[in-house]
Amino acid sequence: MERARTVGIGMDYSSTSKAALRWAAENLIGEGDRIILIQVQPPKADHTRKQLFEGTGSPLVPLAEFREINFSKQYGLTYDPEVLDILDIVSRTKGQAEVVAKVYWGDPREKLIDAVEDLKLDSLVMGSRGLGAIKRVLLGSVSNYVVTNAPCPVTVVKGSKP
Repeated sequence: MERARTVGIGMDYSSTSKAALRWAAENLIGEGDRIILIQVQPPKADHTRKQLFEGTGSPLVPLAEFREINFSKQYGLTYDPEVLDILDIVSRTKGQAEVVAKVYWGDPREKLIDAVEDLKLDSLVMGSRGLGAIKRVLLGSVSNYVVTNAPCPVTVVKGSKP
């Protein structure tokens, strides 16, 4: 029997990050795996929990607590029923897969790398915003940075073209 893996999913509630979550649920997550939904808030965000956990990120939050709307408000997150539905289905259908969430504050590139190391992820899945070449040079690509610097396999899921 394979050992359970720890899989991180980068979530910013964009259509591509939701596609990454769906892809991981359908293609990667196995029985008994641990799924950590990783969310990075901007460094200037000012929410009650940031003062407590800015340096280390929030504690791991179980799905039952993450599902509560007050959780989203305390951390300044988007309350998204679609994401919650996907996570519920994963936790029920993937052989007791554990689903938790973690929130960081700062530059998403750096914080996703921190998450890989802190959480000892076996794999990270994230969406691609699909920036053009010029925007990628000017703004930088989070997915490109993470693929280049993460010490674990990274899967980048592209969104569908409009």
